[in-house]
Amino acid sequence: MPVSKTPAVNDGTTKGTVLNGEVIGELATGKGRPTPTRAEREAARKRPLVANTKEAKARARAELRERQDRARIGMANGEEKFLPLRDKGPQKRFARDYTDAGWHLGEFLMPAMVVVIVTTFIPLEFFQFWSFVALWAFILFVVGDMIILSTTVKRKAAAKFGKDKLEKGLGWYSAMRSVQMRFMRLPKAQVKRGQYPAS
Repeated sequence: MPVSKTPAVNDGTTKGTVLNGEVIGELATGKGRPTPTRAEREAARKRPLVANTKEAKARARAELRERQDRARIGMANGEEKFLPLRDKGPQKRFARDYTDAGWHLGEFLMPAMVVVIVTTFIPLEFFQFWSFVALWAFILFVVGDMIILSTTVKRKAAAKFGKDKLEKGLGWYSAMRSVQMRFMRLPKAQVKRGQYPAS
């Protein structure tokens, strides 16, 4: 019986010799690996990039928590890349530093309100009445201090950065920061009392 021996067509998927219609030799891809089946290719496409295991999830949570802590610490320390939009920029930093360098009546507004609330438990109408009068008088002084601070910050910022480049709301930004107790401010104060920024 005659035997036909012809070389296999080199289509990039077969290597060897065709003998009586059968391929003798290694069936392989052009890179020497077996051709994956359709089911294997689909399984590879559906496989998640991150292993769906408890260890992987725990590692992802730990990394997320680390990034969040880093962002929180960076914002508290006034690092520019971690600041929200309302706190970004050299003018906002100048306003914060100028505010934090001084003493302001607004810092004592919250403690004063607590004192007045406590006095309401004292069963003396005269004492309660004058406590509220004193609180409202103090609030008026606080508002006056806020206006003075706002005007001062805007004037000094205009001299430092240029009047035409002055950001809107800079005075209000300083005034609202002044009514917060120093240890509660965010970003935290970066200057000491009396350490006013150069203008």
